[in-house]
Amino acid sequence: MRKSVMCALAAMLVASVVSTGFAKERTLKLAHVVNEQDAFHVCALKFKEVVEAGGDDLKVTIFPNAKLGDERTLLENMRMGVVDAAIITGGPIINFMPQFGVFDLPFLFRDTDHAYAVLDGPVGQEMLDGMEKFGWKGLAYGERGFRNLTNSVRPVKEPEDMKGLKIRLMQNPVYVESFKTLGANAVPMAWTEALTALQQGTIDGQENPLNVIVSFKLYESQKYLSLTRHAYAPNVIMMSMATWKKLSSSQHELIENAAKAASKANRDLDNQKAAEWLQFLKDQGMEVTEPDLAAFREAVKPIYDKYTDKFGAETIKTIVDTK
Repeated sequence: MRKSVMCALAAMLVASVVSTGFAKERTLKLAHVVNEQDAFHVCALKFKEVVEAGGDDLKVTIFPNAKLGDERTLLENMRMGVVDAAIITGGPIINFMPQFGVFDLPFLFRDTDHAYAVLDGPVGQEMLDGMEKFGWKGLAYGERGFRNLTNSVRPVKEPEDMKGLKIRLMQNPVYVESFKTLGANAVPMAWTEALTALQQGTIDGQENPLNVIVSFKLYESQKYLSLTRHAYAPNVIMMSMATWKKLSSSQHELIENAAKAASKANRDLDNQKAAEWLQFLKDQGMEVTEPDLAAFREAVKPIYDKYTDKFGAETIKTIVDTK
């Protein structure tokens, strides 16, 4: 009798392990495509810290520097459950989830407070919720930040200065069409390829926030920095739905809290360091200009005309009117 009871208990234990899909301790693979000096890595480290401090049998291994593939590859591999979690910029998400592109409309956000209010509010949450049908669990928004233009040819002070410049962009149709509208030769490519192209001079420039320009030493190949702030780029701290479904409710709560803490760490670093980064780039010899943004806004009006039906006039108005 005792033996049969023990066998039954053992069977129940095995069934429990099988049903949850993993042994007691699970290690999550968290990937991003930039280096360890970047704000994304700070975001990843905070996520790992909070998860592992939670005491809920979860560990996190971070894979920076595109070790598990570029961002499109990470998105695809999360859908398959090969990668557990990642920090992804908005551009590649649009290839799967076109409505996410509303955040990339040029000059949409007034400042960081405006961006945070939108992303942390109903519009942002609706986007995170919508990711589930694509195989991802959207957790929180960190940031890549406001994007600025660099190039190796000439200062850019007004839209006319953009004409003919070969500018690397994310594989993002809104960005590509915005820069074409401004007269640039838009060259969409993965970031890992862009670094080589910049060094070899096969493209003239790129656009990214100050932290990227600093952490990837773009001042070595780029002479001119224009503070265009043409787009605010969030990142998304996300998880594979395949992985999410294997976790317990307490682990879900822990991961959501970790994502919020990671988002705050990412944003705090950018806000604290912005002036320092700009001065550093000047010290490295970059020529910094502050363009006439009113002229740029006027020049990109056709982008709004084109995308209003796609993204929804009401959604755009809600974002613009958010205080």
